[in-house]
Amino acid sequence: MSNNKDFKVKNGIKPTVYHEAVGTVVSGSLGFSIASASYDSVSFSVASQDSQPVGLSFNANGTKMFMIGFANDNIYQYSLSTAYDVSTASYDSVSFSILSQAANAESLTFKPDGTKMYVVSRNNGIVYQYSLSTAYDLSTASYDSVSFSVNTQEPSATSAIFNSNGTKMYVVGRTNDTVYQYSLSTAYDISTASYDSVSLSVSSQETVPEGLAFNLNGSSLFVAGRGAGAVFQYTLSTNFDLSTATYSGVSFSITSQDTALYDIVFSNTGTKMYVLGNTNDTIYQYSTALTTAELDLSTGSVFDYTPTSDVQVTLTNPAASGTSSGATLLLSGSAVVTYDIAGATYDDISFSVASQEGVPTDLSFKPDGTKMYVIGYVSDSVHEYNLSTAWDVSTSSFLQSFSVATQETLPTGISFKPDGTKMYVTGNNTKNVNEYNLSTAWDVSTAVYSQLFYVGTQATGQVSTLAFKPDGTKMYAGTAASDIIYEYDLSTAWDVSTSTYNQNLDVQTNVTTAYGLAFKPDGTRMYILDYSYQEVNEYELSTAWDISSGSYLREVTVNAAGQTQSWGLALSSDGQKLYVASAQTDTVYQYSIATPATITYDSTLQWPSGTAPTSPAIGETDVITFNTTDGGTTYKSALAIDGAK
Repeated sequence: MSNNKDFKVKNGIKPTVYHEAVGTVVSGSLGFSIASASYDSVSFSVASQDSQPVGLSFNANGTKMFMIGFANDNIYQYSLSTAYDVSTASYDSVSFSILSQAANAESLTFKPDGTKMYVVSRNNGIVYQYSLSTAYDLSTASYDSVSFSVNTQEPSATSAIFNSNGTKMYVVGRTNDTVYQYSLSTAYDISTASYDSVSLSVSSQETVPEGLAFNLNGSSLFVAGRGAGAVFQYTLSTNFDLSTATYSGVSFSITSQDTALYDIVFSNTGTKMYVLGNTNDTIYQYSTALTTAELDLSTGSVFDYTPTSDVQVTLTNPAASGTSSGATLLLSGSAVVTYDIAGATYDDISFSVASQEGVPTDLSFKPDGTKMYVIGYVSDSVHEYNLSTAWDVSTSSFLQSFSVATQETLPTGISFKPDGTKMYVTGNNTKNVNEYNLSTAWDVSTAVYSQLFYVGTQATGQVSTLAFKPDGTKMYAGTAASDIIYEYDLSTAWDVSTSTYNQNLDVQTNVTTAYGLAFKPDGTRMYILDYSYQEVNEYELSTAWDISSGSYLREVTVNAAGQTQSWGLALSSDGQKLYVASAQTDTVYQYSIATPATITYDSTLQWPSGTAPTSPAIGETDVITFNTTDGGTTYKSALAIDGAK
């Protein structure tokens, strides 16, 4: 097999072609990656058991969960029907009081076999030890009359954990914002503990540390707390040795879920992370798995790879030490998160429609991005444009117009059936949704008016928005005056005459003047353009296409070009682009709303000046070379070409 990938290169570099053995990229997964962590939108409330939850732990296989509460000084036991999925948790009606020993306890942890349990009291800086005659069964727990004071180091201890074999213990607390290391002469017997005179200050990152966790081999330590509401990662050059720990610069904020972070736990493989939040008395679940891409040097020397998620690149099976072994990686940038308005960035791309329309009020696109349609107040017409490069509005050229003035003299919304054979226009003059048939798909010159549906019975204010469910069984209209989105059911798909009013969603708490409406194709996200503040507001629909299930998520400003009076909103069908039409400048502006894959590299890969290259932009390809002569202990790496197209 050979690789004949060729491409043009930016900045005057000549086109390049590779004709060499194509190697195999082996995909894998790496846990404990908080740099790529994402909230699973999965949580579990423990408020019914304790109003001040402060500690969390799991059994070895994730089928049992334990929470300790500050309000009642009890430990509570839960079962998970699906391992490590907290949404499947249920209370076992089993609890264990630690009040006699550890009043105001703040954390708990277990020996891996579940026969020992340890609780930390913040009141007196003491760790208490308990035995369970049946592993991980709280009903069989009893106090061992064994404890260990860390008060000399930390009088307000908040968490204690062990290394993988129980010969080391680590304690953190609020007084000194420091992690302390202890040795146990008998594994997991805290009565044999002694301070190592080894510590790690975390005060530069967290001033109220509450939780500790290690990865499996002890090369990474994680500290979480209430000060910053984040998880911080530290790297240990010698596993489980705090004296070798340094802050990695990697952190993950959980403040979108809860501002009072009290504990952190990972699943047994590190692919899931759990955070206990005290504000909402809830456990939140996150994914912390990082995809790995291994370039298998035994299979070839050229690797062509387009990641589908954040990924860490490493190399395997090089030639023996003393023999040069190298590889060339063609790494293409790709989108891993789409419809992500939180990361919206202006592309510095726009297109003026002033020659056709003085007050553009809405816009729509053909699903393949090769046509754009703009409607407006001045011309009372739909204007059709061709895009020579799909979804790039700067490549637009005007083709033709179609007047809707006979039906609507103040048109504000436009939408199409996905196959381009029907067009729908609404407006503020008549408050009708007007349906047109196109005998030639996507050719507005072939449009013929068919019928209408009056939405003014519900939308008594200024009708300003229009959208459809992709299968044509639901229609949505909105008003700019009352900022309400109305939902209609169509008994015959795409036939507006069969519409019946269903329900509405009042968005005026977040939106002042609703002038644009769009949905994610699966109906789980709704986007509303606010004319008054030049913002796109995003709502999550817990039930797809059911606006009554909508809850506000976020807003993003879309006036990067300085424009105001933005009326029209559209999204590309792949969720990578967002478009806004401004009635002030008579211009369509283009934004990127996709997040590219983040590429990291194994520590064996060494770069000039010690800095690895940034990830390639979406649609571009970086050419990277690697070479080793020591059997893969280290690789000399270099970015040969940056940003090929």
